[in-house]
Amino acid sequence: MPRPPSPSIPEKEFVYGALKQSLRLDGRAMLEMRTPTLTFGPELGWVECALGKTRVLAQVDGKMVKPPPEWPLEGLISIHSELSSMASNEFEPGRASDQEVTITRMLDKVLRRSDAVDKESLCVLAGQRVWHIRLTIHVLADAGNMLDCACLAGIVALKHFRRPEVEVVGDEVTIHHPSERAPVALALHHTPFCLTFAFFPDADAGTPPLLDPTHLEETLAAGLLSVALNAQRELCVVQKAGGVPLAPADVLAIVDVAVAKARELDKVVERALKEDWKGRNVEVR
Repeated sequence: MPRPPSPSIPEKEFVYGALKQSLRLDGRAMLEMRTPTLTFGPELGWVECALGKTRVLAQVDGKMVKPPPEWPLEGLISIHSELSSMASNEFEPGRASDQEVTITRMLDKVLRRSDAVDKESLCVLAGQRVWHIRLTIHVLADAGNMLDCACLAGIVALKHFRRPEVEVVGDEVTIHHPSERAPVALALHHTPFCLTFAFFPDADAGTPPLLDPTHLEETLAAGLLSVALNAQRELCVVQKAGGVPLAPADVLAIVDVAVAKARELDKVVERALKEDWKGRNVEVR
């Protein structure tokens, strides 16, 4: 499949010139995010997140499995991401791109390895039955900053999901339908958010970093820094894959900005979840 052409030289010069004056093509400030839009589906754990024209669908489902002998008291969490040619003609079906691998690894670090979900709470019968929670990420449209959008969709889907109530009598496990007993929410230790900043080659000349880059800004950036943290100032992941070098003071300044944005996102998520529950007839707890 042919790849789209690279930005032309006049286009690069125009964008670089605008950024030196702290101007962006979409009118945002340098450290301003696109407003996230959360849409919930008919099933619990089905969430579509949109950052501008970037759209990501996240879906959570669970099934009961036998745990591995190494972790008999912990449930399983797996994350699968899919970037098809529907999102962008840069992605080829059936072939994982470098960007898809990077996003999958980052989601695994942010949502699974940071212990966002309490794995011990997923244990039903030690060594015999545990819940296997599977998070599937589908990128519907790529207009820049897929990672932040996918991470936000994933954590909201985990908060929105409800697993069936389980009753254990001896070695017998009974799974109750949601119509019989209220489904149970996943136990979350914290709610991490991922925020990506773009840096440009002439940062010394006065070009400041920008938050939530668009596709064009990502293409022209000389480096990306992704910070994952929660509203309680707990840092989970800092990822910088190459690019221009950054001084420690620059990284600390970026983290301070990310903390404020994470608190804003936390309020947006809680507000959206409350609005969704008001329109549902299912009993939740």
